[in-house]
Amino acid sequence: MNKDQVKGRVKEAVGKIKEVTGKVVGNTKLEVDGKIEKHVGKVQSVVGDARHDLKKHT
Repeated sequence: MNKDQVKGRVKEAVGKIKEVTGKVVGNTKLEVDGKIEKHVGKVQSVVGDARHDLKKHT
């Protein structure tokens, strides 16, 4: 695992927590911020996966 994979998955988890917390307490801004952070983390982890695959095949 490389650092992009790890950081991305952590951001996904933190974003999901924020999203659920915002939904529970009725804070739309927190919910939206959580969704954004979750998706940014997903992109970062996909980039990390691609880098890992490229490095593995070269």
